[in-house]
Amino acid sequence: MEFDFTWLLWGLPAAFALGWLASRLDMRQWRFESKQDPKAYFRGLNHLLNEQQDQAIDAFIEAVQNDPDTSELHFALGNLFRRRGDYDRAVRVHEHLLQRGDLSHKDRERAQHALAMDFLKAGLLDRAEAALLKLENTPFANEARLARLAIYERSRDWERASEVAALLNDTQHGSFQPRQAHYQCERAEALRRQGNTTEALALLETLTQRHPESARGWIALADLRQSLGNTQGGLDALLELARHAPAHLPLVAHSLAQWSRLCQREEDALHTLRAYAAAHLPSLDVTQAMATLAPSPAEGRALYVEHLRREPSLVAAALWLAGERLNADEQSERPIKEALERAAEPLKRYRCAACGFEARQYFWHCPGCQAWDSYPPKRVEEL
Repeated sequence: MEFDFTWLLWGLPAAFALGWLASRLDMRQWRFESKQDPKAYFRGLNHLLNEQQDQAIDAFIEAVQNDPDTSELHFALGNLFRRRGDYDRAVRVHEHLLQRGDLSHKDRERAQHALAMDFLKAGLLDRAEAALLKLENTPFANEARLARLAIYERSRDWERASEVAALLNDTQHGSFQPRQAHYQCERAEALRRQGNTTEALALLETLTQRHPESARGWIALADLRQSLGNTQGGLDALLELARHAPAHLPLVAHSLAQWSRLCQREEDALHTLRAYAAAHLPSLDVTQAMATLAPSPAEGRALYVEHLRREPSLVAAALWLAGERLNADEQSERPIKEALERAAEPLKRYRCAACGFEARQYFWHCPGCQAWDSYPPKRVEEL
């Protein structure tokens, strides 16, 4: 049987026509989808700029469904879920990205970082730590270490916090030595609560030798020595504080005055307090400590008057007035003094320079914003 070449002559044009028709149909479909994707994407951006996160999420979900291979849309969607507090959906988006085999190495690291942030924001600290550890030796390493440092501080794991702070310090992204000193003080305080005072004392003595500029180290050492009956050693630690970190002397001025009397070393304390008063702006705590060490009440009140000449102060005025006798009967004098003391009471607080949180107690670690060394060692009135 001979092959009829006529069918071949008719088949080739027909195949060409069918291929051309299919390509046109495919091109129309591609154009339609490409038009739809930017519309959904720009609609999502518009909602995002107008702070309409719910509508933006709906638009991005539509765009992701039209083009599931676009990683940038997944990142945008995951970040929106996290900002809205929908951490479960954010985790699912970023985990889906990590499971993709076609994801680039750079985007994989980025997705791992985003997943760690999801866990951190959700308060899943164990899972966040595990995710952050996978970011070592990546461009996100330092960010991951800072996040781990925050985790260890929140969980009060001071030993691991010290290790991470040492790594950050070695990378020359700022000095973390002051924070490391705080960690040692926290460890010493924990040992002290457990009854391991010998180990706590050794830890603080080592800290003050290596980092004599640590005001908290000297204060903790002085307090521990005094609690163990070594008031003389506690006083020596406070005098060392005045030499190495004089700005924090107001925090211990009252203890310095009290312990110097017990040790009969009032002259040493007065010399230290006067040196501070001469070199710095007036301090209420230092003035009050010098007044308690003054030979007579009249000389003590004179110190308040001198303070008021250098710096107007309602607290200093109330302290001076407490020792004065007004030209009035006792029933009239008492409510006047009480009213003045009550008005001066809020001015005795300490205020965080980072967030403005006020407290009667001085904090090394702000309970409001979690910043270290954010409290000036002076009262609100003196700021």
